Amino acid sequence: MFVSQQVTLADGQAVTVKSGFQLLKESANKLTLTQYSQQCGVPEGKIAALAEAFTQHGRKAAVIAHGGMMAGNGFYNAWAVMMLNALIGNLSLEGGVFVGGGKFNGATDGPRYNMDSFPGKVKPQGLSIARSKTAYESSEEYRNKVAAGVSPFPAKAPWYPFVAGQLTELLTSALEGYPYPLKAWISNMTNPFYGIPGLRAVAEDKLKDPKRLPLFIAIDAFMNETTALADYIVPDTHNFESWGFSAPWAGVASKATTARWPIVASATSQTADGQPVSMEAFCIAVAKRLQLPGFGDHAITDVQGNSYPLNRAEDYYLRIAANIAYMGKAPVTPANHQDVTLSGVRRILPVIQQTLKPDEVERVAFIYSRGGRFAPDSSGRADNSVGNVWQKPLQIWNADVAAHRHAITGERYSGCPAWYPSRLSDGRSVDDIFPVHQWPLKLISFKSNTMASASTVIPRLHHLKPTNLVALNPEDGKRYGLTHGDTARITTPGGHVEAQISLLHGVMPGVIAIEHGYGHREMGAAQHYLDGEAMAVDTQIKAGVNLNDLGFADPTRKVTNTWLDWVSGASVRQGLPAKIERV
Repeated sequence: MFVSQQVTLADGQAVTVKSGFQLLKESANKLTLTQYSQQCGVPEGKIAALAEAFTQHGRKAAVIAHGGMMAGNGFYNAWAVMMLNALIGNLSLEGGVFVGGGKFNGATDGPRYNMDSFPGKVKPQGLSIARSKTAYESSEEYRNKVAAGVSPFPAKAPWYPFVAGQLTELLTSALEGYPYPLKAWISNMTNPFYGIPGLRAVAEDKLKDPKRLPLFIAIDAFMNETTALADYIVPDTHNFESWGFSAPWAGVASKATTARWPIVASATSQTADGQPVSMEAFCIAVAKRLQLPGFGDHAITDVQGNSYPLNRAEDYYLRIAANIAYMGKAPVTPANHQDVTLSGVRRILPVIQQTLKPDEVERVAFIYSRGGRFAPDSSGRADNSVGNVWQKPLQIWNADVAAHRHAITGERYSGCPAWYPSRLSDGRSVDDIFPVHQWPLKLISFKSNTMASASTVIPRLHHLKPTNLVALNPEDGKRYGLTHGDTARITTPGGHVEAQISLLHGVMPGVIAIEHGYGHREMGAAQHYLDGEAMAVDTQIKAGVNLNDLGFADPTRKVTNTWLDWVSGASVRQGLPAKIERV
């Protein structure tokens, strides 16, 4: 397992080769246990005790990482935590971790309808504006620098050669025109100015400039911090008024898909043909006006080649439901009278009958009466395995990661978990730019037990907890002259807020913890007018503070953006440098 030796290549060159376990061991040993203890603040004895406890149960142990890793060294920290599962070999086993049972995906070419293929379909192509899953070395910028005889590093902005989904880079890249500008942005159910730390300060003024982004259309059920800046707002339905499908995250071992249907009539206006104004209605109308393929009277085909319309949301979602109902070895049971009556599905039975074939109606009604399709729990467990058994070998050393270089520093990525300080885009530690003696505290966020960012419009939740928890360790309270209930000013390089402080022993010394979900500026907190008529407003929605208003721009970037994880591009909301003073 632990190999380090010299081999001679075919051309006679002698090279050193090492096994993945050897490289992981060397990476772990770059710091001593004492040094790791100093970095994380956990005593050496407790680290050793945790290791002993974790390895006492064979493969019946598990460790996970999630939002707490959204830091300036989050990628490698999360990888290190998950590597512990690989080292004890617990994947897909009882007592270990598993990848979930999967979902019934009806949005494919399924047993009843072709929901993915249609004549004239155009697939996305070209470079992602977020530079996702693309090596910097393949870019025109890199080639031009090499041709000019200069170092290709640093790039103008980070590239992400082996990671996808950098929503944090989309808007700022468009506004800065790197690697290219956009002519229009259509958003749906998104609020990055509330949800991404520091983005408001970085991008709000630029988003208002039509020279940078000529058109912004927001489709949303709410006037949030981002949609309030749109050129046009298209009203959307919310979850009680709309159709949809979703699947549980990996924590469910058996195959499952939930089905959502309108339980109340939409409060939005209606189109000329009687459909509620919504994201679906907007997209269908625009597509038909542009004569795009895949929409209109003959858009959808079944397995026999017959064609069906896509003129309204039901045309799409109910045929997906039909695919789900008929998937697998046998279709679901037809719904009976009690199913549709007790579940309330009788309300949508007419549109199901109007849209689908007669033999599909009762089976699709069964799907909606159950809230989706769910395989038996026992199907996700066999012998000692749980979920979909992972067939691929686990990589202790990931050659794909190690093959690439960081676009700013030019350094190679480590192919296994490694310790890096929380760092900025150019590789410097955040503490080098924002010294600890000036910024002695670290700011973190945590999920609320009562409030979510979108549920702030519910008055009863404010009755339970009118404002969010902003917590400090009692020792830090003494250090800064704060007692429980005092008002304090919290300052970061990105701004400052005032909040009432709670002193809690559950908060680590040196940390300020802010409960997420509060501190809105929109969502009904600000006064707006529609055709001269004042819309409803509730100032209670402003209550509390939002940690993301304290995020800041990475001062080492040429193409401006907020502080992001240097490997994955994830938002950094854990470990923001901060200071506090009593007001």
